[in-house]
Amino acid sequence: MITANEVTKRYPEGREALKGVSFEITAGEMVFLTGHSGAGKSTLFKLLAAIERPTSGSIVINGQNLAALRRNAIPYLRRKLGLIFQDRKLLFDRNVLDNVLLPLAIAGHPAKEAQRRAQAALAKVGLHDRERTLPIALSGGEQQRLAIARAVVNRPAIILADEPTANLDAASAIEILEIFRAFQQVGVTVLIVTHDPLSPPGMRPRVLCLAHGQMSEQPPRPSADGVVPRRPGSPSN
Repeated sequence: MITANEVTKRYPEGREALKGVSFEITAGEMVFLTGHSGAGKSTLFKLLAAIERPTSGSIVINGQNLAALRRNAIPYLRRKLGLIFQDRKLLFDRNVLDNVLLPLAIAGHPAKEAQRRAQAALAKVGLHDRERTLPIALSGGEQQRLAIARAVVNRPAIILADEPTANLDAASAIEILEIFRAFQQVGVTVLIVTHDPLSPPGMRPRVLCLAHGQMSEQPPRPSADGVVPRRPGSPSN
């Protein structure tokens, strides 16, 4: 589903944000990408979202090598990804429903179908009663839920979220992570970039760690019943 092979990102001033990063994420996994501030997490997010290109190495998503994509093909790739940015990128002059309708309008969905899909997405994140509200009137947690609804309205197979629980209190952060878990449980691949790998009880995501631009993987942690979670597709005992 997502494969990175020896990915390096070097900026013009000579700084190497990523150094030979390799990993593979299979379909239906929940993965936390952690690391200290400046470790390269947001750089990797931008590469996966095709906002930037690697200096060397390859990133393949659903069989497509991002480095080889023509620029006019990038918008079509992004329609298959649910992108949630750290600053949320909400449109504060449009109400909640209109924010979610926007990606559907860009993709050319008929108005009636778009309305139905947008309302369904809002219901999934608990904002079905806030359709006519402007984002400025929402709490931080509600704004993040709106960003998630907009990201999933095109029914992506992969969700990429950059610091989705930043600046939220613990209760709101848990609610957001539970929403991601619900999508993962129906087969969506979820990659969450975070500096604070807080997770709800029973959630045992795979954890990749960046430090000074280099990748390592933390061993899987046992769940409350002592069972170590298996990656999707791995053999059972």
